[in-house]
Amino acid sequence: MSRPVIISCAVTGAADSKGANPAVPVTPEEIANEAIAANKAGAAIAHIHVRNVETGKASMDTRLYKEVVDRIRDSGSPVIINLTTGPGGRFSPDRDDPMKAAPGSVMKTAVERVAHVVENKPDICSLDVATMNFGDRPMINTPEMLNEMAALIQGAGVKPELEVFDTGHVRLANHMLETGAIKDDKPLYQLCLGIPWGAPANAETMMLMRDMLPAGANWMSFGISRFEFPMVASAVLLGGHARVGLEDNLYIARGELASGNAQLVERAVQIVESTGDTAATPAEAREILGL
Repeated sequence: MSRPVIISCAVTGAADSKGANPAVPVTPEEIANEAIAANKAGAAIAHIHVRNVETGKASMDTRLYKEVVDRIRDSGSPVIINLTTGPGGRFSPDRDDPMKAAPGSVMKTAVERVAHVVENKPDICSLDVATMNFGDRPMINTPEMLNEMAALIQGAGVKPELEVFDTGHVRLANHMLETGAIKDDKPLYQLCLGIPWGAPANAETMMLMRDMLPAGANWMSFGISRFEFPMVASAVLLGGHARVGLEDNLYIARGELASGNAQLVERAVQIVESTGDTAATPAEAREILGL
């Protein structure tokens, strides 16, 4: 029997990727337009970061988030808005004095990290339940920080998307549910695979992490770079939902840059439909996720 599969599209991300693919959106107008186009192509959710308009690099400017959200809402698009809370958890120790932060570190308080969520009240926001070596950029999210962020997010009426990059992160997210830090009878997990140095992108790892989730949980998954589409297929076959987008992968095929997020979503829809399932509408996704 077929089922509606939710496709989420991560439209821009925080990596310095504009130079690698000119289709990566930078301005609030570009980011909003990509979210709207992704929805028209079949994505029920748009996962959103913002970027410094001058440099194209990651930003935490709440004014940029407000402009993106306002543009999407004013357009009448039914896409489910999912804002990131990932920025603000980067710390690299200085080589000569490890107690000090090296250049590139950005550590913010819980209030600062979710200010745009509290202000804009999206449907969903990510919560990175992870302390790890994120490639060469350490990411730090202590349990105390996560609990405080979770309280602020839920106090604003927003559903946390629990982003987990390894099995230990799943255990911590489960603990947050068990202790009541996350109050949700339909918790949403995002299994993030293939990021150095997190869990590898393969079906076996996805199945392991899926099997660790609590009863009643909804889950999505994605793989980065060349693993994007194989992980879409794996997630669908294993009973989950899927994410694609220029945050995770810049190519539609080997050596061929994607023309935009819509093209990646269209390919994901093809994969979903090839299994006999359907791409969930925003209304169906809202019902599945309990929004």
